[in-house]
Amino acid sequence: MLARDLVEDYPSVDVGADAVEAARLMGEHRLPGLVVTGEGGRPIAVLPASQVVRFVIPGYIQEDPSLARVLDERAADRIVNELAGRRVGDLLPPRTKDLPVLHGDDTVLELAAVMARLRCPLVAIVDDDRVLGVVTASRLLSLCLHAT
Repeated sequence: MLARDLVEDYPSVDVGADAVEAARLMGEHRLPGLVVTGEGGRPIAVLPASQVVRFVIPGYIQEDPSLARVLDERAADRIVNELAGRRVGDLLPPRTKDLPVLHGDDTVLELAAVMARLRCPLVAIVDDDRVLGVVTASRLLSLCLHAT
């Protein structure tokens, strides 16, 4: 089976898109992440939902989660406001040379290897630099578990 056989339609966002809207899209559709595109609609990154959470939670709370207990709900609401005025590109982790992007004729094993190595919840599938869709980790697991 090839990657193109598992592709699902999936939203993508431009690197310059509003961060709040991207986070809202992930939340409303319960997406594990979004494909981020650049010039010409080419995928340049995957923004995991966990990275958005990491962006809005102050470092001192990430280091010591027990400090979160002392914050009230108003403070928590202000933390989420960290996304206001930001672009999707601001949320991306430091770029690595490896992208979670494969071609439609790559195999399921290649797909699984990229997901595992990059610890990415989804992989964009392209043909001729055009995004066909994605394969999510949950879709891949579902396929593997039904085969046994």
